[in-house]
Amino acid sequence: MDALAGLLDGPRAKGAFLLRMVMEPPWSVRIEDRAPLCLMCVTEGEAWIVPDRGAAVPLRPGDIAISRGPEPYTVAHRADAPPHAVIGPGGVCTTLSGEPLAESMHLGVRTWGNAVDGSTTVLVGTYPMDGEVGRRLLDALPPLLHLPAEVWNCPLMPFLGEEISRDEPGQSVVLDRVLDLLLIAAVRAWFSRPGARAPAWYRALADPVVGRALRLLQNDPAHPWTVASLAAAAGASRAGLARRFTELVGEPPMTYLTGRRLALAADLLRETDATVESVARRVGYSSAFALSASFKRVRGISPQEHRTRL
Repeated sequence: MDALAGLLDGPRAKGAFLLRMVMEPPWSVRIEDRAPLCLMCVTEGEAWIVPDRGAAVPLRPGDIAISRGPEPYTVAHRADAPPHAVIGPGGVCTTLSGEPLAESMHLGVRTWGNAVDGSTTVLVGTYPMDGEVGRRLLDALPPLLHLPAEVWNCPLMPFLGEEISRDEPGQSVVLDRVLDLLLIAAVRAWFSRPGARAPAWYRALADPVVGRALRLLQNDPAHPWTVASLAAAAGASRAGLARRFTELVGEPPMTYLTGRRLALAADLLRETDATVESVARRVGYSSAFALSASFKRVRGISPQEHRTRL
């Protein structure tokens, strides 16, 4: 589970946007924020998630849904309800004609909606920024993941519902961590369903040797790993680890490590003004030249070109 949490480092580093949406029918909100990941759960009433492509999904108390962006979708009291509002990039909410709704629909601390005592309450957690580190997780999810209450039971949802509207010191940190845990629990439940097609790296976490190796690479990618040192730390022979890791994960351990390091480097180049030399040493390369050579070989462009494009 710790390796799964490591894949949230990219999205979580940017900070999630969390609110409680309280609505009274009729209501319908068009979501066009292009967020890479949004988690929704109903605590009271009922809502529908209507993707532009695919079937509409009902969301009832205890259910959870995860939408993987950037495709737009609609959340409403009925599947056929026409939108009354639009949420765009940055969480900016307007009418269909572009008039701002932030003040008129503000109902209190982290609470938004059209009625203080509305019959439907939806908890919404949005990871607004994309990152290379979380790409493996995002790529493993369907456009819309839905877990009905009858197939999973998570005590974090009631806790999040109680905490979301509190305004105390450190509250945002508490909520960020609870939201991360809820997301991890939902993803784990999704991959654990009978007949689920979990990605190879997730299945490999259950292996006593390869799972340990994956956790070591996730937790300390800057360490000067070799197959031999990784095998020793995982309690296996060099040949045995190399063969089993490739068999279960789908790529050799050093290839996996290179991908992890370059993803971290790509995010640091985009999010900070650190020099290429500094980024290189933070992710496990001996010099800017070594990072640049690996970056260009795998991604086709130099670190500086990656930064300039963004």
